[in-house]
Amino acid sequence: MIAQSLTVNPFPNSFLKCHRPNPGFLSPSVSLNVSRWNEAMSMRLSRERTVGTTVLASKEQSSSYNSEKKRKVVEHICLLKAKKDLSEEEENDMLDYLYTSQYQMGGIVAISLGRISNENVENYTHGVFMRFQRKEHLVKFYENPFYSKVLKEHVMPYCHGLMNVDYETEVEDDILPIFRKGEDFNFGVEFVLLISFIQSAFGGPAEDALESLKRLTAEFPSLIVQSTQGSNFNLSSEIYTHAVVIRLRSVEAFEMFVGSSDYKEMWSNKFQPIIRKQLPVHFSVDPVGTEIM
Repeated sequence: MIAQSLTVNPFPNSFLKCHRPNPGFLSPSVSLNVSRWNEAMSMRLSRERTVGTTVLASKEQSSSYNSEKKRKVVEHICLLKAKKDLSEEEENDMLDYLYTSQYQMGGIVAISLGRISNENVENYTHGVFMRFQRKEHLVKFYENPFYSKVLKEHVMPYCHGLMNVDYETEVEDDILPIFRKGEDFNFGVEFVLLISFIQSAFGGPAEDALESLKRLTAEFPSLIVQSTQGSNFNLSSEIYTHAVVIRLRSVEAFEMFVGSSDYKEMWSNKFQPIIRKQLPVHFSVDPVGTEIM
């Protein structure tokens, strides 16, 4: 069932505002009354589980499509701490340059970004997600003079801190899921979860917990568009051992998923006993119009 108040530790009950991540086109905040949606969402969640089972069964019958046709990619997360007096014009400038950097550098196959909608213990205000074809493309990205200039002239003047997390993962080996294109990726919520497992959890419990999350996200295809996870190899943020990125179809879908008893029980039983630290953030994603091109 969907809880009226989401108070599980890794998900603060503060997703009452969502902003469009379009550089230069940030929409007004949208107020949501969770209790008002409670009954309708509970009914929908039950239907999602049924639909999920049907979809998974059909995919398993199509020549083991999910298990055999996978493509390795590398994903990059950058979390920013903007200054408190950041103006709308400055925010638009920062997000605009970050978004359009994909057109100036090779190797970036997907990008999303926006203002973080929930309060978090580390006070990050904005999130950037990028996907690269291979690790060497990520290395070139960090070394690229153009990106260094974007950070120096259009990001750091407005921010007082940032954190980068990088990991290798797998996605369905098809053009739309790889490049995150098509109607399914036009709207939604990007949910980023950074996790730090205790040392004794490696070699069994940590992997089991991540696999449980992977299985659970696969059960809700009408709520979740795509879910990836991997081990962080960026030494500058080694406090976080793993990262998870889940693209959900809407704010309502996000609320339904993280508020479900299945999710809360999984987190409580599988993750909570073996983690040192967690950082969950999410931001709204809307289509970027042709103006940005």
